[in-house]
Amino acid sequence: MLHHVSLEVTPEDVERSVELFEILGFAGVPAPEPIASFVTWLERDATQIHLIHTPEASAPPLGHPAIVPPDFGDAVERLLAAGFEVEPANELWGEPRAFAVMPGGQRVE
Repeated sequence: MLHHVSLEVTPEDVERSVELFEILGFAGVPAPEPIASFVTWLERDATQIHLIHTPEASAPPLGHPAIVPPDFGDAVERLLAAGFEVEPANELWGEPRAFAVMPGGQRVE
């Protein structure tokens, strides 16, 4: 089981990034006090996303987390309705795929 993925986000992009992951079924959880001022943690079914607040966030050109939302079609519709860019991708393993783009350019499959 994967426990968490850490992604760098600028402080200005934290709120919007949280919105993207909430659409994918994640909810905020408290981070440990010593680091709580510079991270935001989200969790769904014991898997966490750790957003690391940094002024110079990086966005890997190819590396990305892949999330299985409870309902793929609904998730894509809600992301689009919320104004997120969603890039269609070829189906693999007999399942539909797409990439949502976070405010800092990070891609989430």
